Order: sequence, then C-alpha cells, then structure tokens
Amino acid sequence: MIKTKKIILIILSFPITLVLYILLFAGNIKYSEEIVINANIDTVSDLFDNPNNMKEYMDGIVSFTILSGNISEVGTKAEIIAAYIEEDVVKRKIVMIEEIITNNLPDEKKVTYSTDGIYNIVTNRMVKVSEDQTRFISEQEFEFKGYMRIMGFFMPSFFQQQSRIYLENFKDFVESK
Repeated sequence: MIKTKKIILIILSFPITLVLYILLFAGNIKYSEEIVINANIDTVSDLFDNPNNMKEYMDGIVSFTILSGNISEVGTKAEIIAAYIEEDVVKRKIVMIEEIITNNLPDEKKVTYSTDGIYNIVTNRMVKVSEDQTRFISEQEFEFKGYMRIMGFFMPSFFQQQSRIYLENFKDFVESK
C-alpha cells in the first residue's frame, strides 16, 4: 500500500517537475547552418542585404515595413508579418520586429527578431570560396520566454530545419538570377 502511494506520487510529480525544469532552466537554442552558393560574394551579399527579396526565399512573408531608420543601416527597425497558410486559409499570423545590430556585409550582418515569447539573434557571414562560389554561414540563437520555452525544449530541431530551408531557398533564389 505504501509503495503504491509512492509510485503514484512519483508519477504525478514528474510532469510538474518537468514543467518547472523547463520554465526555470531551459529556453535557449544555439546552432549554426551553412551552405555554398554558386555565385560571387558581391552578388550574394547584395541580394541578401535587400529585404525586399525576403519574399522570394522565405515562405509566408506577407510584408516588410520600415518602422525607423533606413534599409540596411545599423539601428533600423522593421516589422515583418508572416502568415502560415494551409489549403488557402491563414492558420497563423506572426508579427516580428527586426533590428539591425551590425551590417558590414559580406563579413557580418547581425539582426535581432522579436515576437511573442521568442527573441532571435541571427549572425550571417559570407566567405569567398572562389570567384563564383560563396559560403553563407548563419548562426542562430533563440531565447524563449513563457510558454514558448516548452516549445523550444521539445522542438529545437524545428527551428534548425526551418533555418536550413531558408538557406536552401536563398541559394536557389541567388542561383536563378
């Protein structure tokens, strides 16, 4: 009887302990993705540094609106609206605020994105491989708040897969120019 009560107590306390652990100690993801693009570094840099091109390689981007500053300048803030559509119906709309922290492409461009419960720091670098090849490196750091910590804890590969898709789409976009 006493062993049964202990087992039940352990089973019931596990979900509470897991949620407390996630809320108190988890919540950050850091990774890097890279791809080689068959184009010269100036072309890659110019196409990437133009936010109007985002719609070409980032599925779901509905709008990019400058809130303050000028395109590509440090300190510029912009609002990005993305919609996730299934069967011609908008399932979810995300509003992000982008801020340019540094921009000395092709060496480095650091940008932050913030939305409900997620703060993302992205550092992009481009390295000349040859006259017609460029290595594009994207370093991502996610900080999660509130309920988004749970998503970050259980689905970290989702964020990395999405970053990979964006890199591959960007490569296709550049190489089709």
